[in-house]
Amino acid sequence: MKHFLEELGGLVESTVHDSIRSLTEKDEGRAQQVLMNEARINQMEIEIDELVTRLLALHQPMARDLRLLTAAIKINSDLERMGDLAVNIVERSLSLMKKPPVKPLIDIPQMARLVESMVRQSLDSFVKGDVAQARNVLLSDDAVDDLRDAIYHELVCFMEKDSSTVSRALDLIFVARNLERIADHATNIAEDVLFLIQGVDVRHHAEVRD
Repeated sequence: MKHFLEELGGLVESTVHDSIRSLTEKDEGRAQQVLMNEARINQMEIEIDELVTRLLALHQPMARDLRLLTAAIKINSDLERMGDLAVNIVERSLSLMKKPPVKPLIDIPQMARLVESMVRQSLDSFVKGDVAQARNVLLSDDAVDDLRDAIYHELVCFMEKDSSTVSRALDLIFVARNLERIADHATNIAEDVLFLIQGVDVRHHAEVRD
């Protein structure tokens, strides 16, 4: 089971990376690769769901084995949604590709690096059973939210000063929003890892981030 999720996670991780590179480098080739990956990600999600369903029906697992399959279903769904969000970023990237930039893309790549690190750590924590990495992902979530808020504020200021930037600024706001949602799914995976390994539900528990 872990092997299949690891394979899907690797594909999703590269898809998220390519979506951002398509924006920062105005690389249509990377954008097209993301769009091509979507069908494979969707197919892998279905295959993993079917495998988990068969294992549940045939073996009626208990305790840790049941937690593993429950976590697998949830992680599978989170990974598929990350793929969808990468496609959303590419759609905005393609819209911006042939237009002059509103501003230097310094903060969005910074946010993207943090989000990609969260995705990587959440997947590594699952594969390796690493509680420390899972907790690091939870701790990073607030920093992503702060960057999103800063990006929103700056782009709104651009739109207020110059109405000709509205369309491009909105595209960048949606990019930041999709990155923030990818981070949310990475956080979900980290929470599932903590439940799998320690048997505790840390969702919505702010003290975990203290």
